[in-house]
Amino acid sequence: MGLKVIYILSHDSIGLGEDGPTHQPIEHFAHLRAIPNLNVYRPADTIETLECWEMALKSSTTPSVIALSRQKIPFITETLTDKNMCSFGGYELKKTSPNPEITLIASGSEVQIALETLNKLKKININSKVVSMPCQELFDKQSNEYKEKLIEKSSKKISIEAGGVFGWEKYVGSKGVSLGIKSFGKSAPAKKLYENFNLTSDNAVEVAKRMLEK
Repeated sequence: MGLKVIYILSHDSIGLGEDGPTHQPIEHFAHLRAIPNLNVYRPADTIETLECWEMALKSSTTPSVIALSRQKIPFITETLTDKNMCSFGGYELKKTSPNPEITLIASGSEVQIALETLNKLKKININSKVVSMPCQELFDKQSNEYKEKLIEKSSKKISIEAGGVFGWEKYVGSKGVSLGIKSFGKSAPAKKLYENFNLTSDNAVEVAKRMLEK
């Protein structure tokens, strides 16, 4: 209907932990992103949440969803700027080289996993870049120049999101890897669930190493 409706969704994905698989929505990101004219935001910290809220308020003919995690997540924004970085849909958060071998793309609570992966890869002399992608819909509207600069063709790509992997192939490509969930969740503390589904920086490092060996 083109109305400025803002939905605030909380308790996303397996971070619910002990509430069990019936309360862990792992398919809703793909479901929501499939709806035309709906901006789906998954912010990674307080700053991104404020930026996504600002974009939702400015979207006069587009409804918005802001999906938030239940578990505590760390502050990932290292440099404050006057620009609303979430307005680009995806942006470079950190990199260890001008020519990264690995590009890690993540949203929401998994951006921290990407940052941990970047630091571990650096210790074994693999340079990488972390791209935070809070809103795929806004990113898809950016210029080809911006998108190609952010997600470079020469770099191996890994996406990380605690949900179904459907849809991420358009960013990681046919040779990339999407780390996500391909089954229903389980009932356990959030940390153990992330380990069970291999959504950890240690697993992401191993995936990156195997990709570079090919």
